[in-house]
Amino acid sequence: MQRIEEVYWLRAYGCLAVFSFHLLDHLEQHVDTLALNLARIPTVLGTPIFIFISIFLFSARYGRNIPAGFLGNRVKYVMLPYLVYGLAYSVAEFMRLRTLGIDAGLWAILQEYILFAGWHGYFLIIAAQFYAFYWLYGRLDLARWLPATPWLLIGSLISMGWWGYWQWKSTLPPGYLHWIAPLGWLYLFFLALVLAQYYGATFDKRPDWMVKLAQPRWLIAMTSLIVLLSLPGWLSYSSKEVWVVPLFLLFTLWLMKCLKGRRAPPLVRRLNEFSFGIYLTHPMLFNLVDSLGAGERLSPVLYAFALAVVGMVGSIGWNLIVNRWQWGGLLFGKRMQLA
Repeated sequence: MQRIEEVYWLRAYGCLAVFSFHLLDHLEQHVDTLALNLARIPTVLGTPIFIFISIFLFSARYGRNIPAGFLGNRVKYVMLPYLVYGLAYSVAEFMRLRTLGIDAGLWAILQEYILFAGWHGYFLIIAAQFYAFYWLYGRLDLARWLPATPWLLIGSLISMGWWGYWQWKSTLPPGYLHWIAPLGWLYLFFLALVLAQYYGATFDKRPDWMVKLAQPRWLIAMTSLIVLLSLPGWLSYSSKEVWVVPLFLLFTLWLMKCLKGRRAPPLVRRLNEFSFGIYLTHPMLFNLVDSLGAGERLSPVLYAFALAVVGMVGSIGWNLIVNRWQWGGLLFGKRMQLA
């Protein structure tokens, strides 16, 4: 299978988006401005990008011919790090609360983090579910009942309805249980199937709706509307918002068209190698910077710089170290080997 260069660009963007989203979270504790809220808009696409990439690559590579051992091999590479890092973040949170004189109970924190997916690793639970859904979709030939193109529209409406329901609902389930439900991410699955289906087709042979929505004016209009609604403070910023669904659809259609065949430079490819390790590790390093009082001692610019350097360099360094060990990649995040 030929390399799909667009995926390298998308994965690098997703990695930086998630990294930046959490960095802005920390910065917002010390500076709260409209500019920070506007800066969040491109970062909310990070988590959806990773889900999209997985299904897109599976569909482009395998189609319905899913190899034996597909499901077990992929699930173990997301669920084992989920357990290892979930335990690490749980213990770190327990110790942090103890230093503040709060005894929340280790078992209660473990439940929150591991059973209820109450940490940023909730994405790994979503990924595992969609690996299983893709396996079933191919093995049971579900395309007969769930054709990708009409279900892209149906799935988008379901996802928007799901996030809208929880924005309206005042009582939430424990942890991030409502985040990991696949209904909120259904649009990503069918978008990936549709784009994989037409990936090899020339632009003039793609459906009219795809050609039209890939034009930049739609993305510009959607982004302008989001910015306009941000000015009076009417929006919340995360990947679990109603407005993220149309934004991601337009962004991906446009970007896949623009990046078609454009070779990723070495820096982008290198970021791909460590993207999983960066995703898993950077919040702990951000917390380390905070534990040293950097937010109070430094100006906002220097504080953001410290978070960025420690978070990125530390994550890459940790990933290099653990992947030297035979089981390190499996437990702590596998370093991607690029051809």
